[in-house]
Amino acid sequence: MTSVTALLLHPERCPPRDLLAALAAEDVAVEVRTAEQALGGQPPAAAEVLLAPAAMAPRTVREVGRRLGGAGPQPIVVVYAEHEYDAIEQHVRLGHDYLVPPFLPPLVRARLRSCSERARLGQTMEEIEAHAELISYERELKIGRQIQEGFLPEDLPTPDGWDLDVRFRPARKVAGDFYDAFELVNRRRLALVVADVCDKGVGAALFMALIRSLLRHTAEHSGLQSLMTTALGSADNAGLIPVVGATPLMNAVVGTNGYLTRNHSGQGYFATMFFSVLDPATGNLVYINGGHNPPLLVPGEGGEPRPLEPTGPAVGVIPDCAFSLGYARVRPGDTLFVFTDGVPEARDEQGRFFGDERVLDLLREPAPSGRALLERMEAALREHSGAAEQHDDITMMAVHRKVG
Repeated sequence: MTSVTALLLHPERCPPRDLLAALAAEDVAVEVRTAEQALGGQPPAAAEVLLAPAAMAPRTVREVGRRLGGAGPQPIVVVYAEHEYDAIEQHVRLGHDYLVPPFLPPLVRARLRSCSERARLGQTMEEIEAHAELISYERELKIGRQIQEGFLPEDLPTPDGWDLDVRFRPARKVAGDFYDAFELVNRRRLALVVADVCDKGVGAALFMALIRSLLRHTAEHSGLQSLMTTALGSADNAGLIPVVGATPLMNAVVGTNGYLTRNHSGQGYFATMFFSVLDPATGNLVYINGGHNPPLLVPGEGGEPRPLEPTGPAVGVIPDCAFSLGYARVRPGDTLFVFTDGVPEARDEQGRFFGDERVLDLLREPAPSGRALLERMEAALREHSGAAEQHDDITMMAVHRKVG
């Protein structure tokens, strides 16, 4: 036994001399303390073995062991008895080893070696179990990622005269962000969704799957009737106009909000979302912005992008709340840019945010297509972030109406 350190506890700091002699003969470096000294004041030096009298209460021995190990491996506990042999039993039940007289060097060496080997074996088994659990967890995450990818559209429906593109970059293996694009009203309308479930990781991903399914199922199975609604933010289209596709939109958002607040309010999850229905023939867009980052309508000729402000709260927070309908028109050459807060909140290596102003600066320059706009934004985000860890999911959607 070489290069072994031990802390030996004894009530009067005068342990058996023959035990100390046997430890010295085996090159065991020993520090002797009382339990009070080991638990108070300056913590003892790290030790691989904790030697304690069998008469000492097991709880005291455990407390010293925890202090000795700190955040690292716990020491091997060996109790010794000079006369109180009955007291050994209470420690053996806890898995502690023991030494009894005569404290001869060969016997001490054999017992400490046996303890050390068992401890190493136990640590190896713990490491194997931890590794197996990690592999299992990674496998579960991989399956979760595959299932989540199945909820995202494989192909984006792209009507004639339009260019639709998406970028989706989870911060972890599974994400709380999601996007969707699907046809409504006998393929005469295009539903566009970008949403962000609060939090990240597996819990957010599960709610992402639930919310996405509720939105799409309700929208696809709603009636085809029109709603009369007031156009918001457009002087050219002010007044009451029929909006085909507004009914599925409203039913999907209101129904999803009702389901979440009735059944899942205790989990504390909610989602901000932008859900719109586009008429590809005219470029008319009816939308609900549920507490989401305002999407930006980028003019084809360049200039200041127009934000599509929230028309209601986040979905899943307030029962029976009202959502208003917003209205916009995407003209030839215009691009609708929809994104989650992972874009302006992307951080560089010093923790500085990308920022809303940077997003606006990149959008003021005209883009020939949705893909070109997203490539420009993606390149700027990569340059800003550098080697910094990604803290939040990043989702971007660009809907561009071609000229001519």
